[in-house]
Amino acid sequence: MSENEDNRFGGRARRYVQVGSRVGALAARLAGERYLGLKLDRAEHAEGLKQALGGLKGPLMKVAQILATIPDALPKEYAEELQQLQSNAPAMGWLFVKRRMAAELGPDWRSRFAEFGQEAAAAASLGQVHRATGKDGAELACKLQYPDMQSAVEADLKQLKLAMSVYERYDKAISTKRIYEELSARLREELDYELEARHMALYADMLADELGVHVPQAVPELSTRRLLTMNWLEGSPLLSVTGHDPEFRNRVALNMFRAWYVPFYFYGTIHGDPHLGNYSVRPDGSVNLLDFGCVRVFKPSFVEGVIDLYKALRDGDEELAVHAYTIWGFENLTKEKIDTLNLWARFVYAPLMEDRERQIQETNSGMYGREVAEKVHAELRRLGGVAPPREFVLMDRAAIGLGSVFLHLKAEVNWYRLFHEMIAGFDVRELEKRQATALKAAKVPAAA
Repeated sequence: MSENEDNRFGGRARRYVQVGSRVGALAARLAGERYLGLKLDRAEHAEGLKQALGGLKGPLMKVAQILATIPDALPKEYAEELQQLQSNAPAMGWLFVKRRMAAELGPDWRSRFAEFGQEAAAAASLGQVHRATGKDGAELACKLQYPDMQSAVEADLKQLKLAMSVYERYDKAISTKRIYEELSARLREELDYELEARHMALYADMLADELGVHVPQAVPELSTRRLLTMNWLEGSPLLSVTGHDPEFRNRVALNMFRAWYVPFYFYGTIHGDPHLGNYSVRPDGSVNLLDFGCVRVFKPSFVEGVIDLYKALRDGDEELAVHAYTIWGFENLTKEKIDTLNLWARFVYAPLMEDRERQIQETNSGMYGREVAEKVHAELRRLGGVAPPREFVLMDRAAIGLGSVFLHLKAEVNWYRLFHEMIAGFDVRELEKRQATALKAAKVPAAA
C-alpha cells in the first residue's frame, strides 16, 4: 500500500468529521467558560469527552492517556476522566482481521500458522492482538494495526493542536508547543511496526542481564510495517496482583524500576508509555514488557542533567540546578521560575533522598503528584509560564506513570539505594559508548 493511499484525503476527511465535532465542542465550551462567563460543569463535560474518545480508537485516545499523566497539560477534571481510558477498546471483527492479514502476508496467510485465534486477545488504540501458534508449535502474539491509521494520526494531531491552543489561550502556565511536537513525533513512530521490532531488540539487549524482566522476540518472517508477530509472554495484569503479600508487591516494584531505569541510566533510552496494559506480571514477580511503540532515545548529556539536578537538590547547589535545567533545554529561566520548577523536582526526587524503605508518595492524594503539580502550575502561571523542552515530556510521563504503578502496588522500597546503585560510577562518556553500540546493533536511530 502506497504512502498516498495510506494517508489519503478521504481517510483524513472522515476523521476530521468524526473527531472534529468532539474536539470542536471541547474548544467551544472551554472558550465560552473563559471569555463569555458561561458556567461549565467540567466533571460532566469531561465524562462526555472520555466516552467520545473511548469509542473512537486511534491515536487521539492514546494521546489522551498520555496527556492525562503530564502534570497540568490538561485541566484536572479532564485528566481524571481520561486516565480511565484503558487499552480495552472494542476489537475489530473477524472479517476485518482476515482482510488485514491477507494484505500483510498474502492470501495464503493462514497456511503460515498452525492456529490463529479469531477473537482478539487485546484491543488497544492503534491495533489489536491475536493469539496464534506457529508452524513450529511456538505460542505467538500477532499485533495487527487498524486500517487508515496514518490518516487518523494526521487528522487527530490537527485536532489536538486546536484543543491545546485553545487551552493555552486561557491558561499560559505551560506552553504546549514542544509537548505537541514530541507527541506528534512519537505517535508517527508508533505506526511503524518494523521500528517497534527494532526497539524490542534494543530492549532485549539492554535488559539481557535483568532476570526480573522479560522482553518478547519478534518473528521477522511473520511481520511487516503494520503487523508485528512476536512470541507470546504469559502473565497477569498488574492490578490483579495488588492483593498479594507485601514482599511480592515490592519484588514487582523493584523489577518495574529496573525495567525502566536500567535502559535510561546505562543507555540513555526510556520506555515512554508505562500504561497498565503495557506489561504483565509472572507468578515469580518478574514482569513482561509488551509494547515498544513509544521509545525515546536521549542524548547522554540529558541523562547527566537528570543526575546533576538530583545532586543540586541534595546539596542546595543553585548553580548546578541552573546547569541541569539548561542541559535539558529550558530557556529564559528566572530565579523565581527555577525555584518553582524545583518544587516539582523535589517531589519527583523525594523518594531518592531518604535512605529508608517508604512508599513512593507519602500523602493522601489519590493521584500521584496532583497536589504538588497544582501548586507549581499556579505559580508558573503567575510568573508568565514556561516552555518545557521536548525531551522533558516523556521523561516526566515515565516518572509519573511509574509512580502511579508503585502507588497501585502499595510498594515500600528503599528507592534511595536502588537509585544510588544504578548511578554509582556514572560516566557520561561510557554511557555514550554503550548507547552507540546498542543503537547500532538494533538499527535504532540516535537522538536528534
